[in-house]
Amino acid sequence: METIGVTVLTISGITGILALLLSIANKTIANYGEKKILINNKKELTVEGGDTLLSALIEQKVFIPSACGGKGSCGYCKVTVTEGGGEILATELGYVTPKEREEGVRLSCQCKVRNDMQIEIPEELFSVKQYDYHVEFIKDLTPTIKHLRLILPESEEIEFTAGQYVQILAPKYKGSDEEVYRAYSIASSPLDSKAVELYIGYIKDGKATTYVHNFLKPNMKLTVVGPYGDFYYQDTDREMVMVAIGTGMAPIMSILKYMRSKGIQRKVTFYFGARTAEDLFEMDTLEQLLKDLPNFRLITCLSKPAEKDNWTGEVGRVTDMLKKYLVDGSHSEAYLCGSPVMIDSVIPILEEKGIPEEHIYYDKFE
Repeated sequence: METIGVTVLTISGITGILALLLSIANKTIANYGEKKILINNKKELTVEGGDTLLSALIEQKVFIPSACGGKGSCGYCKVTVTEGGGEILATELGYVTPKEREEGVRLSCQCKVRNDMQIEIPEELFSVKQYDYHVEFIKDLTPTIKHLRLILPESEEIEFTAGQYVQILAPKYKGSDEEVYRAYSIASSPLDSKAVELYIGYIKDGKATTYVHNFLKPNMKLTVVGPYGDFYYQDTDREMVMVAIGTGMAPIMSILKYMRSKGIQRKVTFYFGARTAEDLFEMDTLEQLLKDLPNFRLITCLSKPAEKDNWTGEVGRVTDMLKKYLVDGSHSEAYLCGSPVMIDSVIPILEEKGIPEEHIYYDKFE
């Protein structure tokens, strides 16, 4: 009798072969070779195809802002792609308006470099630089917020406008196998060009905040990219209404310190909200600013004061305080910093109080 040889493939064997074939296919598809990126019709880059446009630009030291680290969840990394971008992806549609889509606006963290491309970016991004800072100190402001002061090497300085932000690069560490950029507003005055100060709140499972809170130590190096942002001090004579919760205080603090340093005497009211008394921070600094700025008024409130707080101040949210204390905003401008929920709830109140839409400036923390 002749024995017939039979090869039996188990389910796991088939799965393994399919995975191998898919891996080979992906590598073949992803091998796009070198591509050209022409920026603003004047600067040409040669990059390796297949990566996202955001990553390719960062590799060439062109730093596009991104608050979410390239996950497509902040909408900050918009660029205009005039050629070679392909079809817009579903992941971009929630952040790109129909008008922007017609103009070729894309999220650079979602758009892949598969062809030669032509793009347009704001000219000021060419001046964004990468710095290697020295950590002077890290202090606990609250159980969940740390205060960092970073110092530049002797030969370097950073130029920024009060209210702008930078991105820090959190390296790989135990628990995180990738480098990530995250955005944080500067809390120090721009007149201090050798340093930046940051308030960084802890976010559970946040890769950058976990690094800062659990791994970063004084005297270590920290890579910082910036400055970024179109939220900043406006040089007018209008009364200023400032509203912040939590680490949203950072750009407000930068503006107030700048005003003190420049001797600016504009009338300003700062509404600052927290949950409990232990969530209030930098109160000593604010008290000093009250002494140094004769037209500065501070209104703090707690939304859920604990019994142990013995709180005798205002109770409620910043929206309640605006309704109570802001009478006529027709000659005012507003600066808002905090969560999207807070900002979206504050804007209608400011408009009802007479502050024109074009004089309401905000920075939503994602």
